Amino acid sequence: MGDVLAHESELLALVKEYLDFAEFEDTLKTFSKECKIKGKLLSKTAGGSLRDSKSLVIQKDLIAAFDSGDQKVFFDLWEEHVPSSIRDGDPLAQKLEFYLHIHFAIYLLKHSVGRPDKEDLDERISYFKTYLETKGAALSQTTEFLPFYALPFVPNPMVHPSFKELFQDSWTPELKLKLEKFLALIFKASNTPKLLTLYKENGQSNKEMSQQLHQQLIEAERRSMTYLKRYNKIQADYHNLIGVTAELVDSLEATVSGKMITPEYLQSVCVRLFSNQMRQSLAHSVDFTRPGTASTMLRASLAPGRKLKDVPLLPSLDYEKLKKDLIWGSDRLKAFLLQALRWRLTTSHPGEQRETVLEAYIGNDLLDCHSHGQRSVLQLLHSKSEVVRQYMARLINAFASLAEGRLYLAQTTRVLRMLEERLKEEDEDVVTRENILGALQKFSLRRPLQTAMIRDGLIFWLIDILKDPDCLSDYTLEYSVALLMNLCLRSAGKNMCAKVAGLVLKVLSDLLGHENHEIQPYVNGALYSILSIPSIREEARAMGMEYVLRCFIKEGNAEMVRQIEFIIKQLNSEELQDGVLESDDDEEEDDEEDHDIMEADLDKDELIQPQLGELSGEKLLTTEYLGMKAESSGRIRWLPGTRSILSPNQPPEHFCRTRCRPQVVGLDHDQHGEDEAEGPGRCAAQCRRAPVPARHPWRPQDGVPSAGRPSRSSPDGPTRGKRRPPVPDKRPPSSAPGG
Repeated sequence: MGDVLAHESELLALVKEYLDFAEFEDTLKTFSKECKIKGKLLSKTAGGSLRDSKSLVIQKDLIAAFDSGDQKVFFDLWEEHVPSSIRDGDPLAQKLEFYLHIHFAIYLLKHSVGRPDKEDLDERISYFKTYLETKGAALSQTTEFLPFYALPFVPNPMVHPSFKELFQDSWTPELKLKLEKFLALIFKASNTPKLLTLYKENGQSNKEMSQQLHQQLIEAERRSMTYLKRYNKIQADYHNLIGVTAELVDSLEATVSGKMITPEYLQSVCVRLFSNQMRQSLAHSVDFTRPGTASTMLRASLAPGRKLKDVPLLPSLDYEKLKKDLIWGSDRLKAFLLQALRWRLTTSHPGEQRETVLEAYIGNDLLDCHSHGQRSVLQLLHSKSEVVRQYMARLINAFASLAEGRLYLAQTTRVLRMLEERLKEEDEDVVTRENILGALQKFSLRRPLQTAMIRDGLIFWLIDILKDPDCLSDYTLEYSVALLMNLCLRSAGKNMCAKVAGLVLKVLSDLLGHENHEIQPYVNGALYSILSIPSIREEARAMGMEYVLRCFIKEGNAEMVRQIEFIIKQLNSEELQDGVLESDDDEEEDDEEDHDIMEADLDKDELIQPQLGELSGEKLLTTEYLGMKAESSGRIRWLPGTRSILSPNQPPEHFCRTRCRPQVVGLDHDQHGEDEAEGPGRCAAQCRRAPVPARHPWRPQDGVPSAGRPSRSSPDGPTRGKRRPPVPDKRPPSSAPGG
């Protein structure tokens, strides 16, 4: 009862407020009268002050201050009458407030006759700068607002291209309209009685919590059943082991008395011992009486990942018939064949089984990379069927995920040209474009193909699609940025960027604040690399890049901060390195020593499913296209006259020795030529975490923490599980500053 009395006036006020809102006039009169008779006090509700006749006056005062440019009056009213929960928690209110600060900061520039008063203008700019460093800092990670963080540092914003929109005649009226709608919405929302708000919030919260708890219960039950099964199996194994151990102890005691153990007895004991580890029939077929057999199998059963039985090789295929049907068959048959061939690669066991599959594909020139006929399998990339195009792109991406597959595809630039052409034409099927980008990004690990991509203007295409990153899937965004960084590591790529320096810098600075943090090391690497060119550094300084970068220092983690500090150092350097930028024309290529891991995304969202009676997958291949024998193991034999354009004779020193966490963007140039630094860059090529550009001084060998990135041992790109694409990095010279 004490709690009720303590909050009685507030509760009564809530009831009165709701009755008033619902227009229960007679009930409200009776309620108020009875409260007065009983001496019950009614406290004023939180929303009452915003529902009176002053609401319109407040709105008019805010609009008047907006029109007159009275910054102080406006923000005093704003903070007093717009609830802090809305100002601080509502994204719409935060964005509107940001633009309102811009409005007052540039008000004199837009409305003054002649030159504005310098003291007044400086005061407004200083107020805006303070806002950016305090409350406005929360939006520094938002792409939309990044350019405006440089506004206080630009001498003449009216002529700067980044702020052209602010000085158009339509900008202020549009902002005023947004303000009016916002105020009307806020004051209208404030009229909702608090009792109703509490009811709705509580009901929604209970519903969401109930759903969440129900989902957790289902998951807990599933885990419980799994663990129970494991427990029962372990318990059975334990009981079996105790029984066998007891018998073996009895047998040892018997041997002390001179009794011999028969081979049949040993066989029966071992069969019982291994009955839970292998099929009963297989256990009976093993001769455990042979010395060392049982002990070897016991030790092998403890080794993680070891199997007691070899993985069988897959049956050989009739590749001539396969390629004939891929070229002349129906679109549906082509799609099923491409799917089945891809599944053979992606679902095969890593090791000898997958190697023999790939060897057979390459040995029979499955994709017709070396065919000069009018019709070839590669031309399926330009099929009229979207499904066929997509499945062909998936198969090529699967090839590119394996080192030998990349070597096969990279022997001529024909495949590269076809992929580039398809990439620029494909604007409907997102998955097709993803797989083409994935393949191209893996191709960019090889210098000759890097050179070809740069000459073909792929950098300009990448910059164009990255202008609107929110329209891209995570896969497309990550692979596009990683590919851009790879190409920017080359001097030719940097020179290409210099032709559109302003656009490249704007796109990269916008990407710095993107919500997908997986791309940050790639963006940092590209920025650091292109800022080695004086003309790009000059453009970056003019657009206030340093201030934008420093905003991220306040928000980023330690590694991100370290990378950005090196970018700022590069930005403020005065070195003239244009001469060095022409020295990386050596197309010698390192031999790839990486292991191969397939991406899960290669088999996601299949477009076709077999109908009743249709064959698909391995069953289709082994029923209609069976060869004479199983795929044989052995080294790949390249077709005559198909020697790779890539030389595998680079010395092994060009590979980074760090296998688990290669270095991330480092930022320092020295006297070393670009060729020397770029060679080891490919050591990060197959990594599953962050990519790394050239000559970057934070690196593991210096004891400096590096950004998370996979080892060279995995050439696959990012899946939905956030694997990062493989990217070449460059080992920093020994003279570069370490951690």
